Amino acid sequence: MTKPRLSICIATYNRAEYIGETLESIIPQITDEVEIVIADGASTDATGSVVKGYAEACKQIRYIRLPSKGGLDQDFCKAVEFAKGQYCWLFSDDDLLKPGAIIAVLNEISKGYSLIVVNAQVMNIDFSKILENRRLQIDTNEIYSESEIELLFNRVVSYIHFIGCVVINRDLWMQREKERYLGTEFIHVGVIFQVPLPAPALVIAEPYITIRLGNAQWTPRSFEIWMYKWPNLLCSFANISEQVRQEYQKTQSWGRLKNIITYRAMGAYSLKEYQKRFASNDSSLWWRFIVLFIAVMPACIVNLFMLSYFKIMRGFVALFMAIMPACIVNLPMLSYFKKTKKDALINIYCLENNENSIMNIVRRKNH
Repeated sequence: MTKPRLSICIATYNRAEYIGETLESIIPQITDEVEIVIADGASTDATGSVVKGYAEACKQIRYIRLPSKGGLDQDFCKAVEFAKGQYCWLFSDDDLLKPGAIIAVLNEISKGYSLIVVNAQVMNIDFSKILENRRLQIDTNEIYSESEIELLFNRVVSYIHFIGCVVINRDLWMQREKERYLGTEFIHVGVIFQVPLPAPALVIAEPYITIRLGNAQWTPRSFEIWMYKWPNLLCSFANISEQVRQEYQKTQSWGRLKNIITYRAMGAYSLKEYQKRFASNDSSLWWRFIVLFIAVMPACIVNLFMLSYFKIMRGFVALFMAIMPACIVNLPMLSYFKKTKKDALINIYCLENNENSIMNIVRRKNH
């Protein structure tokens, strides 16, 4: 085998049920220029046996069983260290690559980009329903120069927390600071945005990835991750203006009642989180009472409340649009959607996704 140009790096732990399907989406696409590196964080299920079965049939798979589980950040670092390719695609262990994905990336890495971000389609957990055709709402590839790090941040920050979209120059990864991002759950974001990139970045518009929504192993810790770790990480990027960082931080705030209710409905916010985050902080007595009340309320009741909220909101939007004269609605709506680059159907569909995600999580917890 010649030295690979691309290493598909997968960090995995207890994914015997899913990793085979992931590998089956990758293996038919690989060439002599591609290897698959799998770092297993000492899985306790049959993950190792599943991967070894594929490795026997595909010599371009290298399986490394680590002595212990280091966590997502450390295990991806290990996978990149073991990789031999010029570029590393940091891929997830339960999602899929669409046909044509690898050849499309190979065609682009010869152009010397520091980073390539690959767009994705989002589906439900069993791939029976498309939830979002394009996670990034762009129709053509976009290139960002070394000086446009803030524009790149604006474009991808709402998506790049998904590690499977990242293709990065291996030398760049190895040279950059990583220690301070261990434990953030988003080490790749820290590596990318800690300082400007030395070469342009490419965002591929075609959704070559299929994301399996609702299967994240960290869902029980999602309150801590999204309310604290993610905002703190964004706050650490000194080369991104404070105004831009705050725009994304405020949507993931523990001070928003809607966020507290949503995470309680998902089972990620509980009395334990209240005691850890709110019991002794400087919040007002009234706010602490509200978040305590939500923490002890049965999740099934909160879930019903959230379902009612989404249904009412959809009904309100539909009623509002129906009774407003078209001439009044057209101009402000046109300006709004041009500014946000999203269409109305996607916005309404996001409400349905939230409802369905909460219901799926609750159903799995109840069974």
